[in-house]
Amino acid sequence: MMVSSGNLIAIGSDHAGFNLKEAIADYLEKKGYEVKDCGTFDTASVDYPDFVPCVVKVVKEGGRGVLICGTGIGMSISANRYRGVRAARCLDVFSCEMARKHNDANILVLGGRLMGEELAFRVLDVFLNTEFEGGRHKRRLDKIDELGSGF
Repeated sequence: MMVSSGNLIAIGSDHAGFNLKEAIADYLEKKGYEVKDCGTFDTASVDYPDFVPCVVKVVKEGGRGVLICGTGIGMSISANRYRGVRAARCLDVFSCEMARKHNDANILVLGGRLMGEELAFRVLDVFLNTEFEGGRHKRRLDKIDELGSGF
């Protein structure tokens, strides 16, 4: 079966996010998404930036991304170094809704040590089902993209 890139979700984590990554991957597959597991593949200590490029590649090809580390901070900083990436660290449903509606977030970043599976699933559902509003928000995103050419 051919799966469209819009149905593809890349997911990556470090050791602190591994257990939540595994639960989310299973959750997504049960909902019919194709999941690309970008690692890590166990709880041995690793460096979180190593797993970002794989997720970013899928997002740049039209898929979506989820990154998980202990707090979500390191992964979001790393992912946002890439042009065109709008990674949002969301630890609650409202922040995730606004990240999608107003910021067109294309990578959801979660804190594996800060949230349980049920909350993570609710946030993920909002990420996947909330549309970008465009309009004045698009103008603001264009200004953010221009920041990359400064200094």
